[in-house]
Amino acid sequence: MSDQLNSHYQQIITLLGEDVSREGLVDTPKRAAKAMQFLTDGYHKTLDEVVNGAIFESNTDEMVVVQDIEFYSLCEHHMLPFIGRCHIAYLPEGKVLGLSKFARIVDMFARRLQIQEGLTKQIAEAVQEVTGAKGVGVIMEGKHMCMMMRGVQKQNSSMVTSVMLGSLRKSQATRDEFLRLIGK
Repeated sequence: MSDQLNSHYQQIITLLGEDVSREGLVDTPKRAAKAMQFLTDGYHKTLDEVVNGAIFESNTDEMVVVQDIEFYSLCEHHMLPFIGRCHIAYLPEGKVLGLSKFARIVDMFARRLQIQEGLTKQIAEAVQEVTGAKGVGVIMEGKHMCMMMRGVQKQNSSMVTSVMLGSLRKSQATRDEFLRLIGK
């Protein structure tokens, strides 16, 4: 696939009016292909691989929050980056998930062509699936280059999305606790 991507990037650069044999661009198609493979490597990962058995028995039933997980993704409409922070809460029911696995789950889904709304839902559903929690909440705050660099060019705009499942959806008090804990 790398050779095909390299060839396509050579064509794109040429179509833009550049000379791919120019010193500064000679290796650009290869570097761009490698970068794109890295930025979309989430397509080649599964939830089981990412979690890697890091689910542990626990009698904890109070809210667990992991906040400020940075993410980098590519907008599926323009293939431009959007970046931000993800906050995850869950109410364990007999099982807890290893801390680093939350960041790995975020990365697995973020490293695909995405819209923030879908990304938020995928993360929430994945945490629910692997933990069997009574409730899961995910809030994502993102800045989108497709809105900042082109189109309306609004530099200070941001987007906030949330998905609440189970008791975080049903109980206002539980949802409020999550928001309080992340300072919202």
